[in-house]
Amino acid sequence: MQAGARVTVVEDDPAVRTVVADHLRAAGCEIEQFGDGATAWQAIERRMPELLILDRMLPGIDGDELCRRVRAISSAPIIMLTALDGLEHRIEGLEHGADDYLGKPFSLRELQLRVNAQLRRSSSAAAPLMFTAGRFRVDPAHRRVWADDREVALTAREYELFLYLVRNPERVVSREEILREVWQWGFGDASTVTVHVRRLREKIEPDPRTPCFLHTEWGAGYRFTINAGAPC
Repeated sequence: MQAGARVTVVEDDPAVRTVVADHLRAAGCEIEQFGDGATAWQAIERRMPELLILDRMLPGIDGDELCRRVRAISSAPIIMLTALDGLEHRIEGLEHGADDYLGKPFSLRELQLRVNAQLRRSSSAAAPLMFTAGRFRVDPAHRRVWADDREVALTAREYELFLYLVRNPERVVSREEILREVWQWGFGDASTVTVHVRRLREKIEPDPRTPCFLHTEWGAGYRFTINAGAPC
């Protein structure tokens, strides 16, 4: 656990909220906790945390709306923690901008491991120098990406996915490989990758319906092309 990491827990069940907050505080995190979305949003606007743990079912401003608001102004990692654990609910949560999704009931140990992984990914302490890949310019020290002269606003998970693809150009990578290398999951729902690929295409492609850079290799995975030809 990254010592002193600022984590905000938004959960309307006081028992769950207290258990999660106490566990992460004991692991070294600085915790703010809230029972509703509106109060949490006021605090987040004043000071963005390094990571959010967000219940989807919240009174007032619900978790989906809060996730969208945070994602509009920050790439801070968001872990959704909710009883809505069906496939369609996980996909919806990811589409709203969440980086990870953990269903209730859950293990505190698993939650801590996922928090650790997200904090590691968002840390830029050992980031390498800026580099260029075709039309893209990447600044790992500040986790920023430009397409030509346009900055691309990526979430933490989208950035990690883009970085992995751009560092493996012209190689077909499977969804299972992406889950293992980007998500650090030994197993998991591959539809998570599909959702993030779609969101990434919407941000980097001139026309996401006919990709120039991020291609689907049916039955195999995805291939990233740095030097796209005409009409791209």
